[in-house]
Amino acid sequence: MKVVTLSELEKEPVEANPLFTGTQVYRQLIVKPEESQSFNFSVVAFSAGSRNKFHVHTSDQILIVTEGTGVVATEQEERTVHEGDVILIPAGESHWHGAPGETAMSHITVQVKGGTTKQIEA
Repeated sequence: MKVVTLSELEKEPVEANPLFTGTQVYRQLIVKPEESQSFNFSVVAFSAGSRNKFHVHTSDQILIVTEGTGVVATEQEERTVHEGDVILIPAGESHWHGAPGETAMSHITVQVKGGTTKQIEA
């Protein structure tokens, strides 16, 4: 068993990742890669004005908004999301998420281990 307190997890900046845009994005690993055979599980924190670019995953993705207000968008729909919202993004669906407006947003992301992410060129 593993128990973590989100506020105590190390925040790693993801500035060098070309998938993200805006000012600051941080990742906190809830489960390290060597601790699970089945899934990746982390927190991603977007400062106001930050988000990721359109992308697709080869596996489903679950987002659980833990703080703030943000947006999750597909090519057909854009939804404002708030703390407590849970979003399922099916494998292969082109989407983006983050905090493009005036407020920051954090979410937990859960994906199957071994899945890949590909940026979609606009």
